[in-house]
Parts: sequence; structure tokens; C-alpha cells
Amino acid sequence: MPKTIVHAPLLDSDDLEILSASIPGKIYHRDNYYSIEHDVILSRVALTQLREKLSVDINRVPDTFNPDQIALVITDMDSTLISIECVDEIADFLNIKDKVSEITESAMRGEIDFNTSLKKRVTLLKGLGYDVLNKVYQERLTLNPGAEQLISGMRARGVKTALVSGGFTYFTDRLKERLKLDFTLSNKLEIVDDKLTGNVLGDIVNGDVKAAFLQQLAYDLNINVNQAIAVGDGANDLPMLSLSGLGVAYRAKPVVQQQADVVLNYSGLDAILDFLDVDKH
Repeated sequence: MPKTIVHAPLLDSDDLEILSASIPGKIYHRDNYYSIEHDVILSRVALTQLREKLSVDINRVPDTFNPDQIALVITDMDSTLISIECVDEIADFLNIKDKVSEITESAMRGEIDFNTSLKKRVTLLKGLGYDVLNKVYQERLTLNPGAEQLISGMRARGVKTALVSGGFTYFTDRLKERLKLDFTLSNKLEIVDDKLTGNVLGDIVNGDVKAAFLQQLAYDLNINVNQAIAVGDGANDLPMLSLSGLGVAYRAKPVVQQQADVVLNYSGLDAILDFLDVDKH
């Protein structure tokens, strides 16, 4: 029987009445969410309208999703695991944040090629002192709500964790250690005489590379890609989201929300754990 999750610890009577009328079925109240078993399947548009009406995340569990088989969660970094776009914050030290942010937003909406956008942005950083990266990490980088709970919750369930980013190794390396992540992949900035040269070393981690990284991890872990949950917010995350067993759009651009399996706009990242627990009650 189809199941829908309402990612809210408690709803008032009015909201429950709207929910029951919109998705007729049996509602179970869990600790952090509601689970509904139902026959009526809402269209994507109707589900989006219901989310907005109640200001809460509501997602139907895909029929092909098997929570017991999940062995890997792979997440994007900028604006997904963390609240900032690191390259934009680096650019702020050159007083060109608005210029770089415009390119970033265009790339995340899928309007321009990611490789081209990254090269443009990194070129604009040429000559900036390497120490600025530490300032961004220490002073501006914050985890998105529920990030630590998501990672620790996955670890407690024996699920491997991976961070893949079109951003930079300086930040993914530190987050790997901080959160005890199992795997990371990102871009390496070229540094000469403690200054950014405006170049990226090696192949750029774009959408195709993210998907290939997921495939490689699945191979290494001896699992299928549908045993992975992928999380992202930008167009360059779509290849790995579509490849995974559950693609999660977290506070994502419209193009991603339209294509992902499930959408989180109001909850923290720890709401992803709801999908793993939905059949365990």
C-alpha cells in the first residue's frame, strides 16, 4: 500500500483535518513524523500545493524504495550539507561576491554549463591569499539544520556516508574529519606562494563526475546504486539524484524539485531518517 510521510513532529487539529481530506487513509503518529497508508495518489502538483498550504514537508515514499536495503547516503556540500556557497564567500574578500553569486545561481539553476561556471568563478579569485579559505571555514561556514543528526543517524544504522562537491577540498577535508564521513570528492584549488592562481587542478567535479563517484562507491561497497540515498540542491546534482534509490531535493532550485523523488523545504536534513524508519513500526 502506498505510504506518505509528513515530516512534522506535531500537527494541530485543523492541519490534520486538511491532511485527512487531501490524503484519505490511515494516519500513524510517530515521534518525529506522521505516516499515512492510503490508496489515493496525489499528483506532484497537488502534493506541492498541499505542502505549501500546510507549510510542512510531505512526501510519498516511492514504490521502489526499500529502506532496509539502504547502505550509503551521498550528499552535496554547498547549500545542502552546509548553509553557504563557499566560492561566493571567498569572493566576498575581493568585494566581488555579487558577481560570483550570479554565476553560481545560474549554474545551480542549470542555465549554464557547470565546468564553465566554475572556471569563471575561480579565475576571478586569482591572487587571493590562501589564508582566506580558513577565514571562510572558521567564520562563515555553518552546517544546515539536522546535518549532524543525519550523519550520526546514518552511522548508527550502519550506513556509509559520502560528501561530493563541485566546491573545494579545503572544506570537504575538514568536514570529513569533523563529521566522521567515510568518503569525499571535490575540486582542488591550485595554490602557488600561498595565493590562489585562479586554476583548478585535475578534472572538475561536475554532475557527471558526481554520478560516477556514486557508481564507483556502489561498486567498492558491493551494493547497487538503488541502495543509496542522494541529496542535493542544484542542477549539477540531478545525475546522482536520478541514479540513486532515493533522490532528495533539499531546499533546492525549482528544476531539482521538479525531478527529485522527494522534497524537503521546511525540515532539517535529519528528516531523511524518516524514510529509513517508516516501515519499522
